Amino acid sequence: MKINLSYPGAGVLAGVLLLLSGCGGPAAGPADRAAPRTVTIASDLPLQGGAKQISLETNQAMELYLEQVKHQAGDFTVALRAYDDATSTRGGWDDETCVKNAHDHLVSEEVAVMGTFNSGCARLMVPVMNAVVDGPLLMVSHANSNPGLTKAWGYHEPEKFYPTKARSFARVAASDDQYSTASASFLAGTLHRKRCYVLDDGQVYGKGLAKAFIAAAGKQGIRVLGQRTWDLGKDSYVPLFEQIKKQDPDCVVAAGDYENKGKQLILDKAAVLGGNGRVTLMAPGFAGYPELAGLAQAEGMYLAFGGLSLDQMTAQSPAAASFVAAFKARHGAAPTSAYQLYSVAALQVILQAIASSDGTRAGVNQAVLGSADLTVPADRSITGAPLTINHATGDLTSSTITVLRVHGGRETYLSSMQVS
Repeated sequence: MKINLSYPGAGVLAGVLLLLSGCGGPAAGPADRAAPRTVTIASDLPLQGGAKQISLETNQAMELYLEQVKHQAGDFTVALRAYDDATSTRGGWDDETCVKNAHDHLVSEEVAVMGTFNSGCARLMVPVMNAVVDGPLLMVSHANSNPGLTKAWGYHEPEKFYPTKARSFARVAASDDQYSTASASFLAGTLHRKRCYVLDDGQVYGKGLAKAFIAAAGKQGIRVLGQRTWDLGKDSYVPLFEQIKKQDPDCVVAAGDYENKGKQLILDKAAVLGGNGRVTLMAPGFAGYPELAGLAQAEGMYLAFGGLSLDQMTAQSPAAASFVAAFKARHGAAPTSAYQLYSVAALQVILQAIASSDGTRAGVNQAVLGSADLTVPADRSITGAPLTINHATGDLTSSTITVLRVHGGRETYLSSMQVS
């Protein structure tokens, strides 16, 4: 679903968000240099429901970055088109909308897509966008963490996502198995938790996180007391937590998306099991939601984020600090999470691929997932460190997992772990 956007304080962006950039890359001759080609890229995000604010700010961040680099990526002028993969009925990403968007991307002139935010949506879109005559059509995600998109995980994964046998998905986020290793290590090693109950939201992302955590927990000496899905059709999880209470856990791991009734889960956990000093709640996938941080019942709970936290990134990267200041000057507040800066990192990968390609879908995809790794060097990377995509998998060659604690209405940094 293509959308029209306007941003307060950023001027009116009428119609589809179009950002023209005079880009420079390999030129075929003087005529090309005199008249740069225009290529189009897209963002594909849930602009309704629980992730609405994160996603709106993500588009704002991409717009701002393209302006800052004077819209250049080789000899190509770049247009950015925004898509919404959510529906108001669903309150978040929607299966049918994701599939429709994938087909819309194919019939457009787009050469790459930045997104998606939700792994379940990406799992539907990637195989559609892979099997195209003039492609594959590249997707680079700032947030997708499902392991099966890039590595052996579920049945016939990742092969089933690439019918042409050519990879076409990359990410600048860590994967669920890496999240869960860090979460289990933190719970056991730092908090000395030994008895955890695992919940998932029944979705692809949540089930993947839960599976990975259970595998990692045993290696850390954590006993998993049980696993259940929190039913999205329920209005109360008090009965669920009353059953869990009988198991006498010292921690509960909630694996899934916050927008899938995460607020109710937090409220009912606190009502039955008490505060997080008593029975620790850890939700690896709940980071980045301002509403969560403001809940009194969330005080002291732990989150994991597949990258540097916003505070970390701005502290170690002058580029990130400068970007956040510019974002705040334009929009009146800093980004609400690090996801917005990681969208810029994904955009940097796409722009570098365009600059080193012939501007075709196949050429842009080949620049990232062909025969050599693509690296955005440290002096240009928003993170302040090189961004290197392994061409054989689409994963970063090195990622950081950050553990956060909700305190005083904010997500605060506690520790980080380097994973590869």
